[in-house]
Amino acid sequence: MSRSAHPAGPRHADVLPEGRPGGSVPPGDLNTLDPRVWPRTAHRAEDGAVRLGGLDLRRFAEEFGTPAYVLDEEDFRARCRAWREAFGPDADVFYAGKAFLSRAVVRWLREEGLNLDVCSAGELATALDAGMPAERVALHGNNKSGAEIERAVRAGVGRIVLDSFQEIVRVADVAARLGVRQPVQIRATVGVEAHTHEFIATAHEDQKFGLALSDGQAAEAVRRVLGLDSLELLGIHSHIGSQIFDLAGFEVSARRVVGLLREIRDEHGVELPEIDLGGGLGIAYTPDDDPRAPADIAKALREIVARECEAAGLAVPRLSVEPGRAIVGPTAVTLYEVGTVKELEGLRTYVSVDGGMSDNIRTALYDAEYTVALVSRSSSAEPMLSRVVGKHCESGDIVVRDAFLPADLAPGDLIAVPATGAYCRSMASNYNHALRPPVVAVRDGRGRVIVRRETEEDLLRLDVG
Repeated sequence: MSRSAHPAGPRHADVLPEGRPGGSVPPGDLNTLDPRVWPRTAHRAEDGAVRLGGLDLRRFAEEFGTPAYVLDEEDFRARCRAWREAFGPDADVFYAGKAFLSRAVVRWLREEGLNLDVCSAGELATALDAGMPAERVALHGNNKSGAEIERAVRAGVGRIVLDSFQEIVRVADVAARLGVRQPVQIRATVGVEAHTHEFIATAHEDQKFGLALSDGQAAEAVRRVLGLDSLELLGIHSHIGSQIFDLAGFEVSARRVVGLLREIRDEHGVELPEIDLGGGLGIAYTPDDDPRAPADIAKALREIVARECEAAGLAVPRLSVEPGRAIVGPTAVTLYEVGTVKELEGLRTYVSVDGGMSDNIRTALYDAEYTVALVSRSSSAEPMLSRVVGKHCESGDIVVRDAFLPADLAPGDLIAVPATGAYCRSMASNYNHALRPPVVAVRDGRGRVIVRRETEEDLLRLDVG
């Protein structure tokens, strides 16, 4: 399996035929920003510096400091519209908030017509505080607490995705006590394992999510929900993994979910109105990746569901999908300042930056693969094989495992790692008591802090010792 936790096949290899590390840019092309990887407004100006959202990243660093997540608001909104338009008014697009969520993002989603998927009380609080209508919110999670369930039911969320038999009882009891009929879906594990990293593949049966189709648990969950007056069963939910390029897994998943819908009709005389195929669509982390456009994905998924429903003699249900990474992932870069450059003769050069695994744990956690570029200037220097590492006291503190950077790279230069909009800030930590970076939205040549940089006061305020 490749280091980047991508599907197996010719798209990725640990070493490319020329002997270059997988995912690095070709030597001699170090000033080019590949549009498949970088946000849409990113470009290198005539003076050699990179601009994002119309803002010179040198000026950005002076104003907001480094490390920082730089989020292209125009790109984010455009991707929301692309997904919304691709699926149309007779389907629902739920942004998966776990990828990255803030009050500004919630407002953008609301304005662009997307719904929101949350999986914790904190995400729900953010959604409601920022004005997302509760009926456009779905609550996920494999172990929702009683307090989380009650808050969601009181708020009037549009759906709660049930993940266990115990949860059916919990949600039903809360809804009955509050005198409401709560819309729900049942998450079914359909026995499809997408070609991803072991830790982020979710639909095979030996894992914590959902109720299995193969042993009848999903069918039994349907029986229990249909027998409860306080629950309204909207449909079946399925999710088959993450960072998926090949849609074949969705075809198998849809066939099995529609098969369950057919069984429900035959046993209970009920045709459920909705089917949710989840998210997990991949993005380009390196130029070797080739993600599909939302319009192509929508067309393929619609055809798959329609074909399976026709074969089963069912009306086509309303389709839902849950892109998170596919929207926010490509829209942001992480900006760093180079601190030290250390050459290891015959091996590689270690480039240390002022962030690291505290702002991007994915390389250490998943062996994720990224690319990187010098952004404060252009360079005609020869390429040097580099490893971008952080400042933490940990040998596994690696941001970009292998990439080419110009040989004249020096302390004080600014470099940026693209495709860091998803999960990096969400999974950021205070390891070594590092302060988590800000998220700054850029647009029309200006930057606006949407999540501020942590301070030492923030860190010490929680320490009541």
